[in-house]
Amino acid sequence: MSRIALLLVTLFFAQTTKPETVRPMLWQPEMKPSDVGEINVFRRFPRELRDKMVQFYEQVLGIKPLPGTALGGNNAQRQRDSAQPQTMIRYPIGGSEVKLFPVAMGDPNRARPVRDVIGIRLLTFFFPDEASVAARFKQHGYPAPVFRSNTALVQDPDGQWVELIIVPGAPASTYSRFEIGMTVSDIEKSRAFYRDFVGMDEERPAQHPVLGTTKYSYRSGATTINLWSFGKDLPKDTNSAGIQYITWDVVAVDRVAKARNATIDRPLSAPGPTRTVWLFDPDQITNYFAQFN
Repeated sequence: MSRIALLLVTLFFAQTTKPETVRPMLWQPEMKPSDVGEINVFRRFPRELRDKMVQFYEQVLGIKPLPGTALGGNNAQRQRDSAQPQTMIRYPIGGSEVKLFPVAMGDPNRARPVRDVIGIRLLTFFFPDEASVAARFKQHGYPAPVFRSNTALVQDPDGQWVELIIVPGAPASTYSRFEIGMTVSDIEKSRAFYRDFVGMDEERPAQHPVLGTTKYSYRSGATTINLWSFGKDLPKDTNSAGIQYITWDVVAVDRVAKARNATIDRPLSAPGPTRTVWLFDPDQITNYFAQFN
């Protein structure tokens, strides 16, 4: 092969070979389901709200917690959990989990409108009918949600925004979907992070029916990350919540992160039963990767 031909081949592969992402190191459809979730969201909230938070997610939203992680169950279990107010509460949703952490205090920005603060702003859940959802809200002393285009925004007892979407008559898999909505400062930088570094599948942009802005969605299995932006100079709440990815090869994730110049918050931990590497997205929203051995 001549030098010119070799140069052309090199240029061709340089233009057509995509940089490596961390997606292959995440849970794959053909794998046995993970028992600790696959793409999870964790949330911190003031520990004095624990009982109200459990009531909201378990009884109002109707999500069954994993055994021993909430105040549901029998009397012995409730007594055991109430004596451990810092215990993590885990709510499985399809291939995801909502992990609630009681802490000393929360960020006051978390309760401000979705449009006004940068960070994880919405947790989205799907339901088959509006009437039963409204009835549970009223039964537990909450105002009935106001739906527009089958979508309503409400707040949990800590002020975190929750999106309720009604999809009547859908397959059971629809109600196992889970979405994480984020307000970001620079939509193109955030799109590049979740599409080109994490490697999630980008869906076509769509108009959010309540927020009145374009959302950009990134999907892996039953979990979707939604992005939107309302300006660069908004205050941030990047401490209340973050995203956890379960990986089968955290060393490879660390290698890709370094090769792609991702911002590392906490470096790769030492070998042991659990290894993690904590990364920041462009707004310093936590994306951390955990391998359980």
